[in-house]
Amino acid sequence: MIELRPFATQDLALLRQCNTPAMTAHLGGPETPEALVVRLRRYVEDASPGAMRVIVSNGEAAGSIGYWEHADGETTVWEIGWAVLPTFQGRGIASAAIRAVVDLAAAHQVHQELHAYPSVANEASNALCRKASFVLLGSLEFEYPKGHWMRCNDWSLRLDAVADK
Repeated sequence: MIELRPFATQDLALLRQCNTPAMTAHLGGPETPEALVVRLRRYVEDASPGAMRVIVSNGEAAGSIGYWEHADGETTVWEIGWAVLPTFQGRGIASAAIRAVVDLAAAHQVHQELHAYPSVANEASNALCRKASFVLLGSLEFEYPKGHWMRCNDWSLRLDAVADK
């Protein structure tokens, strides 16, 4: 149904499509065009196992997903984040991409937990966490982007349990 591929320089159009007020309503709003170019460069140059990837559905770029290290108090965990374009929403694409990234993070065997931090008001992302068997740990204040604080849910998935399946 989906595949994940590395970002390439021609994916600036995808980042622009994901940078609308509607798509970034729970993330502090759209970035400047210059910030998008910087972010794309970072994505293209990142060769780590959890690097941001383009979600491809039927040959079309449908969104992006990835995971990265996040310091959670004294512990470091994986954090996951995703964006699926409105025209691709409601088709199970986000769920399939999350499952694929959970498997990648579990296989990476560096951290035992994968966390997602959707805004408490982002019903769709919270529902995706629930559907993917993440456990809600509570809510907290989260800084994203830098300088913008928001109230988020802290969802956690034990990767050792996923790896044992």
